[in-house]
Amino acid sequence: MIEVRNLTKKYGSHTAVDGLSFTVEKGRIYGLLGPNGAGKSTTMNIIAGCLAATSGSVLIDGHDVFEDPVEAKKLVGYLPEIPPLYTDMTPEEYLWFVSEAKGVPYEQRIRETKDVMEATGLFDVRSRLIRNLSKGYRQRVGIAQAMIGSPEVIILDEPTVGLDPKQIIEIRDLIRKLGESRTVVISSHILAEISAVCDHVIIIAGGRKVADDSLEELERRATIGNGLTVVTSASPEKAEKIVSGAVKDAEIRDCDTDEDGKTTLVVAPAEGLSADELSEKVFRAFAGSGDAVYSLYWKESSLESIFLELTDPRAIDSARPDDLSGPDDEDDDDDEDDDDDAPEEKPGRGVKKDKNDYVPLFGGDREE
Repeated sequence: MIEVRNLTKKYGSHTAVDGLSFTVEKGRIYGLLGPNGAGKSTTMNIIAGCLAATSGSVLIDGHDVFEDPVEAKKLVGYLPEIPPLYTDMTPEEYLWFVSEAKGVPYEQRIRETKDVMEATGLFDVRSRLIRNLSKGYRQRVGIAQAMIGSPEVIILDEPTVGLDPKQIIEIRDLIRKLGESRTVVISSHILAEISAVCDHVIIIAGGRKVADDSLEELERRATIGNGLTVVTSASPEKAEKIVSGAVKDAEIRDCDTDEDGKTTLVVAPAEGLSADELSEKVFRAFAGSGDAVYSLYWKESSLESIFLELTDPRAIDSARPDDLSGPDDEDDDDDEDDDDDAPEEKPGRGVKKDKNDYVPLFGGDREE
């Protein structure tokens, strides 16, 4: 559905996105995860057609965002980190305005305005001024405007930032519903946010991709580091022999000796044994051998530890290609709308010359 190829964005000497490539498949919820300043928002702005790239390409269902922006943008609904709301409008007025701006036909406009308000839980507050809504409801208005025009791809940049726990849960539920019928891409620097709603995760750091996998695979990678760590006076060969004699088919993942002559080995979780049972067996075996045990503890990796490891600046190759030059940033938004052949607007519902002339589509007085 989305193909990002060698995407680079430079601001002077600063490289915000550095040769980024990934693919988003249709009908899934993707999470773009990374620390603050990783290049997530820049990447999303480029994919949505709001920002020119220094080099590289973005294809949305085969349409190049830079070469064929009109057709590409028809397929995308975008919510930036700060929702682009006009607070002196009501949700209904604002969504009607957005649908007009997107060129949605009149009858479809009526239907979609109501449908997205119901889908996002805005129908009951449709007549309130946006400035009088809570942050959670304002975020819903932002998501609703992204849904107008029935785009196949919904892009949400930090959709739950600044919300309270109840509002976060509600927005997560809404994102899951969107994922049932659309391709959804959300960004966040919070791992719990991504793991709660996404089934595929792309991790970026320093403008580069450092991981691109399913959530299940990342969780599996996290468990690989789990195990019982033993620090002993026994030699590596003897330590391995002691463990193998105590635990049938024991898997020893690591065994090293430090400069003080202490041996550290990691014993993988054993089938049929709990962590406590494995610890007891290994401890008794070393105690019986007469070798000292300086430390014995259970190490359990997590998605958080994987994330920190992948995004550690020291783990990211600092070398960058010398030639990142590309075409100058150009503003491709010079398309002129030709309204000569547009059908005459029907009078009545939804017609708005100014805020006081708007006739509500679905009843209810405008609340100042």
